[in-house]
Parts: sequence; C-alpha cells; structure tokens
Amino acid sequence: MSLPIADYALIGDCHTAALVGIDGSIDWLCLPRFDSASTFGALLGTEEHGRWVVAPVDPGATSTRSYIDDTFVLVTRWQTAGGVAEVVDFMPMGAGRAEVVRRVRGVEGTVRLREELAIRFGYADALPWMRQAPEQGGHAVVGVAGPDAVIVRGPALRATDHAHAAEFEVSEGDEVDIVLTWYPSHRNPPGALDVSEQLDDTLAWWREWASAAPIEGEYAAAVRRSLLVLRALTHAETGGIVAAATTSLPEQFGGARNWDYRYTWIRDASLTLSALMIYGYEAEAGHWRRWLLRAIAGDPADIQIMYGLSGERHLPEYEVPSLPGYQGSSPVRVGNDASTQYQGDIFGELMIALREARRIGVEEDQYSWPLQRALLGFLEKTWQRPDNGIWEIRGPQQAFTHSRAMIWAAFACGVEAVERYGLPGDSARWAELRDAIRAEIEEHGFDAERNTFVQHYGGTQVDASLLLLGQIGFVAPDDPRMLGTVAQIEKELLRDGLLMRYRTETGVDGLAGGEHPFLACSFWLVQQYAHSGRLDDARALMSKLVALSNDVGLLSEEYDVEGARQAGNTPQAFSHLALVRAADAIARASQ
Repeated sequence: MSLPIADYALIGDCHTAALVGIDGSIDWLCLPRFDSASTFGALLGTEEHGRWVVAPVDPGATSTRSYIDDTFVLVTRWQTAGGVAEVVDFMPMGAGRAEVVRRVRGVEGTVRLREELAIRFGYADALPWMRQAPEQGGHAVVGVAGPDAVIVRGPALRATDHAHAAEFEVSEGDEVDIVLTWYPSHRNPPGALDVSEQLDDTLAWWREWASAAPIEGEYAAAVRRSLLVLRALTHAETGGIVAAATTSLPEQFGGARNWDYRYTWIRDASLTLSALMIYGYEAEAGHWRRWLLRAIAGDPADIQIMYGLSGERHLPEYEVPSLPGYQGSSPVRVGNDASTQYQGDIFGELMIALREARRIGVEEDQYSWPLQRALLGFLEKTWQRPDNGIWEIRGPQQAFTHSRAMIWAAFACGVEAVERYGLPGDSARWAELRDAIRAEIEEHGFDAERNTFVQHYGGTQVDASLLLLGQIGFVAPDDPRMLGTVAQIEKELLRDGLLMRYRTETGVDGLAGGEHPFLACSFWLVQQYAHSGRLDDARALMSKLVALSNDVGLLSEEYDVEGARQAGNTPQAFSHLALVRAADAIARASQ
C-alpha cells in the first residue's frame, strides 16, 4: 500500500518529477514529462504497479531526510544496527535527458542495502521486456515496452518474478551509484554520466536560482521552499507550469473526486507568476508570457482554462483501469474535462499577472499587448455569460460573484495600461464596462440584509473565493461589506480552524461526496486578516498552516483535519503560491 501523502518528497529536473517515499521507494515517476504515462505507479496502487526501492535490509532501520540547502537534492539518512548510510536522490539539471540518480554513501559502520526495481510503463499497463546489457566496468539492465525504454546502471540485478533485485553493502567512505535513464526505445541506450559532476552541477543550478531572491522574515524558510516548488513545477523548455506533479490523489479518501493536475491552468500559472514576481523573477515572467502567447494565440473565443505543457488543447479525460487508485480511491483519471469549461475569472488573473509583469519592467512586445486588447474585446461581448467558476463545478453554470469580480479586474487592468503606460486602447469603453460590472455585482452579488457577498447571483451561500475581492481592489479589505463577508465565511466554512472552498452539500458542484479544507483558501484568509488589521489572527493561522507542511516543506492541495493527513494532489502549486502571498501580506502589515 502507498504511504501517507506527506511521507513523499519531490525530486525533479523541471521536465518531470518523482515522489520518493520516506521508506526509500520511488512510487511515482512519469517519463520524460510531467504528463507522460507513469513508469512507477505504486502511488496509485501497490508495488505491482511499479516502484524502485533503495533501503537497508535491516527491518528496524529508521530514516530522516532533508534537502541539501535550497535545492531538490534529497538526502535520506538511514540508521541501522550495523551503521549509518545515506541515499542521495536527485534528477540532474541540464543533462539533456531524463535521469534519476540514487547515490548510496557509507557514513558509519557497515550497512547492507537492498534494491528492488519493478518497471511498469504506460500507467502499469505495459510489462517491459527486461534484459541484461553489457556494460564496461559495471552492470546494467534494459527495459523496453512500446515507445519507452530505460537503462539502469548499478549493482548487478537478478530477475525475481517480473521485477529485479540486488543486495550490496557500504562501509564508511564507500559510494555506490545507481542511475536510471529513460530514452526512446528506437534508439540505443545513452552512455553513462559522471554522477559527481552532475550532482555538483545540479546543486549549483538550484542554489543559483534560489540566491537570486534573498528572502528574510519570520516565514523565510517556508517561502523559499515554496518558490522552489513553483520553479520545480515549471517546464524548463516550454514555460508551462503544472498545477501539481500527480494525478488522482483523492480530495475525499475512498471517493471519486480524483483529478489529473499535470497540466497548465491559466489561473494557477498566472497566480504562480504573481508570487514569483514578488521576489523579482523577471525571466520567469517573460518565459511564461511567451508560453501564454503561444497557447492562446488565435481567436480569443477559443481560449481554454487549461492547456498541456506545450500548449496542447486536446486533454480528453478518461479512466485508467490498470491503476486501482491511491489506497483504493478510484477511479484514476488522465486528462481533464475541465479543459472544455468556460471560467470567466481566468481573464482577470491573466490580466493581473501581465500587469504585474509590466510593473516590474517586462516590456510589451508586438504580440503581448495586442493579445490583451483582443481578450478585452472578447469580454466586452461575453462578460455577462454564466460560467463554471473557479472551482470547475460540473453542475449548472452560474453567475459566480468571484468570476464577475475578476472580469471587473480585467477591465481595470486594461484602463491602467492605457492611462498609466500609454498603451493604445479604448480606455473610456473599458472604464464604462468596469463600472457597469461593479454596479451589477453590488446589486446581485451582495446580500445587504446579511451584509455579505454571496457565491453566485440568486444564492445565499458564501464561497472562500470571495476573499479575493479585497485582494484585487474591488473593495478595501476593511470595507464593512468585506468584513461582513469574512464573518459569514468564518461561520459557514471554517472546519477546525481551516477553510473549506464552499459547502459541497448544497450540490452546486454537481458531484457526490465531500472534501477537506482547501489550503490555498486558508492562506487567502491569512491575507485578509493581515490587510484588515487582524495581524495576530493572521500570524496564528499562518503558523498553523505552515506546520501542515511535511518534513521537507511540501504541501498538498487539501488537509484532512480528522485524519491529520494531507489530501489531494501534491505538491500543489496553488497551496505554495498562496503561502508566498500570505507571508508577503503579513510582512507588509507588520511594517
């Protein structure tokens, strides 16, 4: 059975990522991209669905782990009866190919370790043909199935019932390198790499990236790790930012709210860039903007809420019967039908991110501003259209208050671009629409009797996304209407101090079952507290949320309060970007 979600650490090369369990097992790895089919899929099943273990033979061995500095080089330190050993796991940066390195180092005494390798391509649907490969000065096995192939170099492996295994010892000062390399099966296996050189280069790459933004303050460690997570989830070549490294980790354990997050949401990517730009990552802003221009080029009416890493538009959702699901939570899904939804709020998030890029000095080019003008032209005709909302409801479309407020923000950004930066555009028309949307929201999206904004027009429920109205400037955070909304959100959506997105029992999302508190929403509440003078409440909630990170600083999508466990896909960009913005809000309020 797969481990608790919090027991996994991430290693990655900004093309894909692996989840390494605290037991030494890599239970999730898709090669060569985040959205490729899994090579190791035990996370969504059992060891029969593919995994790679390097751990002591001693059943009483205990482990601790940490990343080296501000990197994604993971060191797991094993204490056994016979001694101490370390396993250094990383994916080389800049090697130009998809590889995972597991270096075993002897620290004290002598430790006997085991390696167990079960390769299962195609979401555990393809059992590979395995063969020993001649290797000068060492041992290697090659696995091939369909278009995929891997070569694994290291200790001599023996076949054991559709898997391979080895045992070896390390004493103080010994090093044993095990390297898995993916390659297209129609090619010859690539040659071995210099592990020490790749380790040094990888450490240097991550350290250089992290050092570009010195971070101080009471939450500095959590902010640094969150920024690193956001970078690790950004594809190095295309600039696409995946929402998480996994698919189908459950929002409700045993339930069917299992979705594929290995794609680029306009909203999540926009908010990620906004978080990175707080710390001046201008190059990332430019890279993402180029991705955006390529992805949504063409008729604005064809814009999607999400795309593949290279801007792919066709992301059909289907179930994968070869994987039984995380601890029995089925189905496992690949693709995401939300790609066909209309969500009006993405225009606001997109325009805000581009506005912030403009503010930090990313210059408009011959395509970027014309594209923004075209999007606003599309909104001029469609802004009153009901949508599926920020939470991708699969029930009837509604006039969601948050979506309308984000469209208001899109027109506000357009007006600023013309009036402050001198860009060409009909600012008078956009200002007129901006003001008309405000009037409509105040009439239909606000319950004057209860002094609260509501989830959607004609409804009475609140939604955590209403917290963003204060952040985008639609109302001041200390406006009486905003304070009334916060009070109602606290009353309806708080669960043991953490915030739900909305009340699923109303049936608004068209799905059966419930879910757990959504971590990004709780970070939004931290921001609201900080901006409205409740700094002590902001710090208390922030400390509680940061403590929900696992031992290496990673957050998933949700948190099961009753079960005291992380839930949903991991690591979740939305959670980490919200942490960065919450920490910034507290810092600003403290000043």
